[in-house]
Amino acid sequence: MSTSPEKTAAEMLATPAKFIKGVGPQRAEVLEKLRLRKASDLLFFFPRDYQDMSELRPIVQLEEETPLSVCGTVEEVDLRNTGPGRCILGVLIRDDTDYLRAVWFNQPYMQQRFSQGQRVLFSGSAKRQGMRWEMVHPQVEYLDPGQTAPAGRILPVYPLTEGINQGKMRQIVQHVAETCTEAVDEVFPEAFLDEHNLWPIRAALPQIHLPSDHGALQQARRRFIYQELLVLQLALALRKQTLTTNLHAPQLPTSGKIDARIVRLFPFELTADQRRTIDEVAADMARPFPMNRLLQGEVGSGKTVVAVYAMLLAVAHGHQAALMAPTEVLARQHYRTLSESLVESKVRLALLVGSLSAAERRKTLEAIAAGEVDLVVGTQAVISDKVEFHKLGLVVIDEQHKFGVRQRATLRQAGLDPHYLVMTATPIPRTVAMTQFGDLDVSTLRDPPPGRQPVHTYLGDEERREQWWEFFRKKLREGRQGFVITPLVDESDALQVSNVESAFEHLANGELADFRLDLVHGRLDPKAKDAAMQSFEAGDADVLVATSVVEVGINVPNATVMTIESGQYFGLAQLHQLRGRVSRGTHPGYVCVFSDGANEEAQQRLASFADSTDGFELAEIDFQMRGPGDLLGTRQHGLPPLRIADLARDKQELTQARGDAQQLVAGGELVNNPEYQRLLQMVLKRYGKALDLGDVG
Repeated sequence: MSTSPEKTAAEMLATPAKFIKGVGPQRAEVLEKLRLRKASDLLFFFPRDYQDMSELRPIVQLEEETPLSVCGTVEEVDLRNTGPGRCILGVLIRDDTDYLRAVWFNQPYMQQRFSQGQRVLFSGSAKRQGMRWEMVHPQVEYLDPGQTAPAGRILPVYPLTEGINQGKMRQIVQHVAETCTEAVDEVFPEAFLDEHNLWPIRAALPQIHLPSDHGALQQARRRFIYQELLVLQLALALRKQTLTTNLHAPQLPTSGKIDARIVRLFPFELTADQRRTIDEVAADMARPFPMNRLLQGEVGSGKTVVAVYAMLLAVAHGHQAALMAPTEVLARQHYRTLSESLVESKVRLALLVGSLSAAERRKTLEAIAAGEVDLVVGTQAVISDKVEFHKLGLVVIDEQHKFGVRQRATLRQAGLDPHYLVMTATPIPRTVAMTQFGDLDVSTLRDPPPGRQPVHTYLGDEERREQWWEFFRKKLREGRQGFVITPLVDESDALQVSNVESAFEHLANGELADFRLDLVHGRLDPKAKDAAMQSFEAGDADVLVATSVVEVGINVPNATVMTIESGQYFGLAQLHQLRGRVSRGTHPGYVCVFSDGANEEAQQRLASFADSTDGFELAEIDFQMRGPGDLLGTRQHGLPPLRIADLARDKQELTQARGDAQQLVAGGELVNNPEYQRLLQMVLKRYGKALDLGDVG
């Protein structure tokens, strides 16, 4: 790659990968798999880990139980079978001083990675075995002929793909860092760097890729972690500001008269939690810009009550409201529940789902457009471009995490500015709420309604399986109903778990042969699913055998027992949602979760589930154990994934970045101060499209 003075900084950073030293056309195709297309991509391709090579020693100087590294040449590769499905791979290396044998158990594929005469670097803890040293499952670095062993350094470990090794990736990135770092512009004013004790970018870039010591590495990582989180928080703060300044929504204030008319439709007293949340929602809807509020709550805490109040408030002012659910089953249940609870009112309802006939759909769309419908309940069909509302005032989305940022914006892109309320029964970890939902105001419902019975949770094993089924049958004979949950619809060779249909047959002919069973899963057509749900709600079936399709919205007060099979394949939040299907009435609930060959981490997760009924506590545990990707990943929300920051690890930096971002946006510094223009452009480039920030700046 040319470093001639004629080449501008922008041109250097835009250099195609194939023209970079050490790459070429063939290796550029390999880098394309990692989305590394130009010099700037490689410059900001951060290591996923680091390998401390400061303790590289000759084999003869190894010490037992001390993590060290050795460099040598492969002398022998030996694979021995030790039993059915078991084997030992031994790789003998030598240096100028002695021999060392590396050992891998039950990893026969590793044999293909070694050949006689190959130079390798092994890192790990060694033990003396007879006359020579031995390492079990060491880290391996493959060295090119003539390549100097990396002694006394902290080496970056990059994500790789087939066709390139760590050594070559390090060479390429190091060359780019050496030649392109000076072409990178600083996005922070000098005073901001000083105030926040941040390294300048041209000091941090070389140290993130090849740190001189641990202190430099820590400073470089802190710079980029903070910057990444600040850019995200600035984008969210700008989006929130845009919603309050550029959009206009109908003012829908409540009053004593309206409040009394709505509250009398509820056949119960509102909890203090519900009343507080309703007041927050009503205050938002009285403003001339759109409400943008997230309502999160424990299972059974009464989120639907708050949503119904908000919808009826919109209707009281002559506006329409729309309620969207992630599945047709849930949409139909919401429609039935609302129809029953509003039977004494003049509110006109319509159901808009994918399974409607062409004639039904046309008639419904015409009624919505003519203003002959007050409340529309449906799935994503509600936000299609064919739906025209007469006077839309409020959109409510149930189970927000199953939608996405871009879907949220669809109604506004159609030129409508309704108030916006999203609900989730999956408690959201604090750091996730500050990122994926950072543009929303948050209300939290924690308290269950009065009279709600406890749920007793047990972690089952094979020895006590029959004892549990006897208890399950006892509750059914007492007149209660139950669920049996399995994780898969179809049989899987990879996952040794029974599918829902084979489980249904087994139970119908075995443990539950004396009871009426019904079956529901995601691949049934919507009407069949709805029929099964209604049959169970009506008491025509004693047990519903199901997949996780029942995790939200199913309300059968008489269902008090649940068996969860192969629980290791569910996350904690999902298990908690499933548990929320029982004990919704006046009888206590009982849940037993079984696992088949679960690993230690899965067993720990299931033990946490059995020990706690606090959904917020479980959400934090799940987040720490499984990370954000398994919960509410940024990809699912239409946001680019984080490159270096970790929401579970970097809480302190996130909190700092959020406060700084809100201050910069609220004070107008980000948009109006020329010193922050590069930072603003970075925000818009990374998040402008995903968060609809086209009119900012």
